[in-house]
Amino acid sequence: MLLLLLAGAALLPAQQNSSLSEDEKRRAFLNAREDSRKPAPTPRPRSTPREDADNPSRQLMPRLVPSTPKLEPTNQRFVSATPKPADPTPKPKAVTPKPNSALSKPLPATPRILPNRGTPPPATITIEKSGVEEERGFQPAPPGGWFTRWQYLSASVRRQIDQAPVQKRRWRYIVVHNSGTRQGNAKAFDYYHLRVRKMPNGLAYHFVIGNGTSSGDGEVEIGNRWHRQINGGHVHSDYLNNIALGICLVGDFNRDKPTKKQLEALEELIRYLRLRVGKIDDKFAIVKAHREINPPRWPTDCPGGKFPYRWLHGRFD
Repeated sequence: MLLLLLAGAALLPAQQNSSLSEDEKRRAFLNAREDSRKPAPTPRPRSTPREDADNPSRQLMPRLVPSTPKLEPTNQRFVSATPKPADPTPKPKAVTPKPNSALSKPLPATPRILPNRGTPPPATITIEKSGVEEERGFQPAPPGGWFTRWQYLSASVRRQIDQAPVQKRRWRYIVVHNSGTRQGNAKAFDYYHLRVRKMPNGLAYHFVIGNGTSSGDGEVEIGNRWHRQINGGHVHSDYLNNIALGICLVGDFNRDKPTKKQLEALEELIRYLRLRVGKIDDKFAIVKAHREINPPRWPTDCPGGKFPYRWLHGRFD
């Protein structure tokens, strides 16, 4: 069959143009045979989506498919086309309590209300005083103090000391100070503490002993804090001020020594005050110098470097 095709291909040009020479006919025959020997063209494979993406000219138009609307879930089985009228009374929204919230805790049970059967009689209440309250009260004045000879505590001074309403077990300490000034008296110190230091109760000490400048040498003056039996303002501690009596000797004992009469009056006053305030746990009030009892955060040198501390502790320790 191949030969017939070749022959037909050779005769066709011969019929179309009979004027061809033998060489041209022979050359046309050879060209036709060569064309018949070439393999048939392989069909080009269809392009893949990746190749179409790389070649914009081969990208196909997307197929338009009508999207189906997504239906929202509903709790109603049938939905009516006609809307229902709104409820005039709004319903309260349900509140889901969070963990550890006040709403998550169970509510207390509602007490049952019983029918009124008359008011029961009130229960009998017994109030008993504790032992501490029984021990509280006022300390009586020492009877023996009036039969002792006092050189610096006059009868009027002792009377004022005795008339104060001293509470039992109140005063535990007696603290000795110096004024830091070479002169002064109770009235001058009261004005300074009240007007300059702005202390509401005035004079910070309970007693003042003069040195002979603004008051008598060894003279004992009684301050308002003793008459009213209120806390002092002489120690840098509210707790100690409430349980410690303050005695101030006029003078600057970093430069001078206290007078002999001042020390004698101080000894008599401490002895009488110990009897007046009474014992606590079978012990008299403890006597200290200011610098020995002031809190360490507020150090002080009061009552001064020339004050006789050995003399004070030798008589009252």
